[in-house]
Amino acid sequence: MSAGARPAVRADLRSMAGYHSPQVDVDVRLNTNESPLEPPPEFTAALAEGLRGIAWNRYPDRSAAELRAAIAAAHPGVGPDEVFVANGSNEVLQTLCLTFGGAGSAVAVFEPTYAMYAQIARTTQCRVVEVERDDEYRVAPAAVAEVVAADRPALLFLCLPNNPTGTAETPETVTAALAVGDGVVVVDEAYGQFAGFSALELRDRPGAADRLVVVRTFSKTWALAGLRLGYAIAPAWMVAEFDKVVLPYHVDSFKQLAGRLALRFSAEMDERVAAVVVERTRVSAALAEMGLRVWPSEANFVLVSTTPTGHRGDDVWQGLLDRSVLVRNFSSRPRLADCLRVSVGTSDENDRLLSAAADVLAGRPAP
Repeated sequence: MSAGARPAVRADLRSMAGYHSPQVDVDVRLNTNESPLEPPPEFTAALAEGLRGIAWNRYPDRSAAELRAAIAAAHPGVGPDEVFVANGSNEVLQTLCLTFGGAGSAVAVFEPTYAMYAQIARTTQCRVVEVERDDEYRVAPAAVAEVVAADRPALLFLCLPNNPTGTAETPETVTAALAVGDGVVVVDEAYGQFAGFSALELRDRPGAADRLVVVRTFSKTWALAGLRLGYAIAPAWMVAEFDKVVLPYHVDSFKQLAGRLALRFSAEMDERVAAVVVERTRVSAALAEMGLRVWPSEANFVLVSTTPTGHRGDDVWQGLLDRSVLVRNFSSRPRLADCLRVSVGTSDENDRLLSAAADVLAGRPAP
């Protein structure tokens, strides 16, 4: 190698692409499943006041003890030693892969699903095993048993409800995962508050005490996507192991304060979840009336296919963008041809979406 040559990137990373979601300046942004509303003003005021008490010249509490205790208190039967907090749920996923994966260990994912499962697994040198969902984008218990028997995955990821399809796994599917193998069963509930079932209800099932991890985030229902705070409910022995792979003081003092304060506003969060569910039902029905295929969703978004209308997904996405409405285009993803994911916004934003979609599908020119 000649002097001054660029260092070689790790061989297994060269062909990989990073995670990308278009960031475009539009009037209506419905592409990243954020909360359509900001946190309550009382939260913002309490946070501003709380900042006065932070010793900025000191490192944060490395164990995040107060935040973990507050999260545990929000989940009956959970102790602080069963709570792990991190910089968004993605760091939780990364920590799991660093702790249990690596060096070719198998990680099972059920496609189509959240792209970061495979992305994080591969960047931590895990071997990704992709299993296809059924035609309704659900995971059959038998499919779980088959992949465990064939590949003995160190980690098995289930998304409840699933992103980007909005479908929720059944208790039977999670139970089936706990009944076979000896790997970690990770149930990602980033959108769990919008669903009718949580894997936390299965913590007393055989296998759950040592292998079940439920992942949550403050980004969606708590309206704190800008904070980057997530957590896991996991066996206490497992949480202790996570300390070996996370960076010291990885959750800063600001995050710990904001997380604790947010939990005081659970009632407001519940009201917003209920409002989003109402809007989700309205938007789904209206899009279906336009001839789009709409999959039943238990999240704060809906997945639609433009195929029944005779329009290409790329064209509909561009038509919406021309009308300053941004949704997520999954048309190029395997198993998601001509599919768009639409976040549920405010009532006014949803009206704007529906009007724009009607114009695009009718072939009317953009203003």
